[in-house]
Amino acid sequence: MSRQDYMNTSVQEPPLDYSFRSIHVLQDLISEDPRTGLRPLRHSRSGKSLTQSLWLNNNVLNELKDFNQVISQLLEHPGNLAWIDLSFNDLTSIDPVLTTFFNLSVLYLHGNSIQRLGEVNKLAILPRLRSLTLHGNPIEEEKGYRQYVLCTLPRITTFDFSGVTKADRTTAEVWKRMNIKHKKIRIKHTLL
Repeated sequence: MSRQDYMNTSVQEPPLDYSFRSIHVLQDLISEDPRTGLRPLRHSRSGKSLTQSLWLNNNVLNELKDFNQVISQLLEHPGNLAWIDLSFNDLTSIDPVLTTFFNLSVLYLHGNSIQRLGEVNKLAILPRLRSLTLHGNPIEEEKGYRQYVLCTLPRITTFDFSGVTKADRTTAEVWKRMNIKHKKIRIKHTLL
């Protein structure tokens, strides 16, 4: 199968689903069988999955150590991952490894333990990210949570399972002007 054929078909492939497996460390994925769905996963000649979706939700992961190495053993084209579901785990931060998947368009991180709103900044490098969930994390309680995320990630169209409207964008821009100081002002004050 050519790379172009793969790109055209794998978006419709079922996910590689390791949800609800009580996985503590990513290395456990190697010995664990993924869940089976209505449609079977297709595999390459080397036995690796031909999908762009990885579901690791409802486990007990608290870090993503060895993520690239493990995923490379499971997926034929790990760089083409478009959907990663890490919801309902014990993650306390957004691991930078997630920012290496430039085709990522859907990222579910809801129901974790992410505490710093600034963690969202890491995701700004992802050019195709369109859908993000973060609700159910301690950062949701931060003042200006939704506006901060929308300002930081202006390309997302769905946030916490809600569509991002033009009014949301306008509110986020007003919030940004009122709450985020510009670098010029900071420089001016440091020179005084």
